[in-house]
Amino acid sequence: MSIRVSIVSTRTGDDGTTGLGDKRRVPKDAPRIAALGEVDELNSALGLWRTQTLPAAIDALLDQIQQDLFDLGGELCIPGTQVLSENQVHALDEALTHYNAELGPLTEFILPGGTAAAAHAHMVRTVARRAERSVVTLAREESVNAPVLHYLNRLSDLCFVLARFLNRSAGVTDVLWRGPTAKPTPEQT
Repeated sequence: MSIRVSIVSTRTGDDGTTGLGDKRRVPKDAPRIAALGEVDELNSALGLWRTQTLPAAIDALLDQIQQDLFDLGGELCIPGTQVLSENQVHALDEALTHYNAELGPLTEFILPGGTAAAAHAHMVRTVARRAERSVVTLAREESVNAPVLHYLNRLSDLCFVLARFLNRSAGVTDVLWRGPTAKPTPEQT
């Protein structure tokens, strides 16, 4: 994948199509393009998360994830290309195990929030899930390399764990769901 862009505005998309890496033109609302867009948004959300002050090891992990996501996008851009492997999925599994080992067991549902860095992690988690859903939709119509789906699934799990880890590291408790609120009594209305 050594494609380089020298001109950003070509006007070739004015007709509602866009070019894939194999030079084919497809509608901009095609499932493959939707999946590419979701992965691009995910990578952008990760970049925004990295503007927070993060432990060096987590920032390095997120840097590698951004590199992997760019490769994943390249794979989606060139049908039939396989760049991502189970090795990258395994690296996420290792990070999950490492950061989860430092956390206590979950006893309540957690709401997104806490520190700014943890809130960003939760936002990235939700964008990762959306990207995963888009790739699932694409996989119903076209062949998708299995590690692509595995990677997006693990990434959202990792973001949840990192949110908890970042809150704990900052001495901030996770925001817990309190359950359904009680209905007001007639005296309270």
